Amino acid sequence: MTKAIMIQGAGSNVGKSMLVAGICRAMTRRGLRVAPFKPQNMSNNAAVTVDGGEIGRAQALQARACRLSPHTDMNPVLLKPETDVGAQVVVQGKRLATLKARDYGKMKSTLMPKVLESFTRLADTADLIVVEGAGSPAEINLRTGDIANMGFAEAANVPVVLIGDIDRGGVIAQLVGTHAVLPEGDRARIKGFAVNKFRGDVSLFADGAREIASRTGWIDLGTLPWFDQAHRLPAEDVMDISSRGTGEIKIAVPRLSRIANFDDLDPLAAELDITVEIIEAGHPLPGDADLVLIPGTKSTIGDLKFFRAQGWDIDLLAHVRRGGHVLGICGGYQMLGRWIDDPDGIEGHAGRHEGLGLLDVETVMSGDKRLAAVCAIDLATGHEVSAYEIHIGRTFGPDARPWLTVEGRSEGAMSADGKVLGCYLHGLFASDAFRAAYLARLGVTDGLTDFEGGVEKALEALADHMETHLDLDGLMGLAGKI
Repeated sequence: MTKAIMIQGAGSNVGKSMLVAGICRAMTRRGLRVAPFKPQNMSNNAAVTVDGGEIGRAQALQARACRLSPHTDMNPVLLKPETDVGAQVVVQGKRLATLKARDYGKMKSTLMPKVLESFTRLADTADLIVVEGAGSPAEINLRTGDIANMGFAEAANVPVVLIGDIDRGGVIAQLVGTHAVLPEGDRARIKGFAVNKFRGDVSLFADGAREIASRTGWIDLGTLPWFDQAHRLPAEDVMDISSRGTGEIKIAVPRLSRIANFDDLDPLAAELDITVEIIEAGHPLPGDADLVLIPGTKSTIGDLKFFRAQGWDIDLLAHVRRGGHVLGICGGYQMLGRWIDDPDGIEGHAGRHEGLGLLDVETVMSGDKRLAAVCAIDLATGHEVSAYEIHIGRTFGPDARPWLTVEGRSEGAMSADGKVLGCYLHGLFASDAFRAAYLARLGVTDGLTDFEGGVEKALEALADHMETHLDLDGLMGLAGKI
């Protein structure tokens, strides 16, 4: 018998993804077969799955919490924003179309059969499915055709627990207000609530929790203190990346408008001897940076224009003249070349665009997306690393100077002095040996962390946090049979 419970938020960024990961690890430790599920996610931070597709990286972390490999059924609909008004629609791991928000709104209800298909298939392998909503069910203007929150919960007959965020203030209004605006059927589907991110003595909120329970009729499942090890887990948003380092070695990362797959930064931010600084639009690249890392992007040509509009191209050339290091990953790699050719208008208008010119390569965009988990070798050290590719386009050049091999083929490009590097591979820095060798070039010689071990310790600590502060037995009692 499989049971399911859905975690929804009274607003965005209330901590749903982390709570689901913690619940998944805690219940897995109790001996249950647990799987995460998110019907619809919007994120350019994606993970390659064991079945050759892509899902939101938050669901990949939740799968890890369940000690499972990520699978496309865990996040059947993924929206990857490409412009302010449009996004690529990925269904069960594969690109379906690129649509404007209004057009997606009209067709999203047609995706419910695929969502339920994935959910049912996942249920066949688990004792418990922990479902994560998106945004908030209080956005009742989006209720028609909804597949992300109450629309899914109704279709799959899954009970809901609502989470409020006390750190931003007004948590009573968040939860009671949600109760007030929901239609009766959706309101009845919510069985319990919890309050997240409390700083200080949680007993001080006892009266507040009683008020919420009395005004809603929902069961109080607990008030969770702030989880101070959150920074050790991969970040969902680039601005959640918190560099704990205070060392003199500085890595500057320009925040591209469509930044994607920035999990490359997580292992770097965990190092104590370096500082990762996210550079916002309108601010120059710092002159004292040791490395400028240009990350992946969902829109290479658009972000190349954005990069130049900030004056970062001038800052980057000055950085190179000073002898600084540069690393471009995926879209950042494409930007570092001499040209980007988009003959079919894959990223907008067809045309040929001049790159930053720091690597002797050019890129041709194509409609085929490469999605693959790979094993690579760093030619300078011989270190083997696990990585993944998730990109469109092919990059080549007569004097590229590759610095990696991937399953027998050359990968990446390097400048003549070896200080400017680019490649398509995400996840290289999760390998401690490779990270140590690369950072040694910047002057870091000790204090390197066990990154993967740190993530595991953080997941265990998160599960302990759930066991201590969340009524998990009560949560299981609210879960419904499917």
